[in-house]
Order: sequence, then structure tokens, then C-alpha cells
Amino acid sequence: MTATAYPKSYLPAKERDALMQEGGMDLVYLSESQEAGRAGDEETAWQWLRIAKLSATSLNMLKAWNGAQYIRDMGFDTSKADAAFGSGWLDRQ
Repeated sequence: MTATAYPKSYLPAKERDALMQEGGMDLVYLSESQEAGRAGDEETAWQWLRIAKLSATSLNMLKAWNGAQYIRDMGFDTSKADAAFGSGWLDRQ
């Protein structure tokens, strides 16, 4: 088994640990994304966002803003949106 390679971290270890206790890994991923964006590292911000299991609503907004192909190209986990909106939601208007 290989370890997951994560993007560059912008959170101090203590803050990351506290977030993990509060809300789990997705909260850590979202917070890392936010901090990377604040630091001006947009590429890393998107890398952190990609590994979070975004809500169906968040993915639908990303689709509205950037298009379905963007969701596919960025490799977002769409399982929550698939469950909420049904298979093929990315291709519907």
C-alpha cells in the first residue's frame, strides 16, 4: 500500500489536527484549499479542493460556473451529486 501524496500544506499541524477532530478530512481539505488561495497559490488550492468530497450543491455550482467538462477534467469526486441528482446530471442542462 502506498501513501497518498497530498498537495503542499498551508495549515500549521496544530490547526490541521484541530480541524480533523472537528469535522474530518474534508474539512481539512477545504481549509487547506482556502489557505492556499489566500497565499495566492491557486493551483494548490484547486488540488486540495479536488480531493475533498464536495456536496452535491457545491458541485452543481462548479458545473454552472465552469461547465461539465471542467468537473470531469479536474477529477472531482461526483458521488454525492450522482446520488442527489441521478446519473447523467453533468450532461443535463
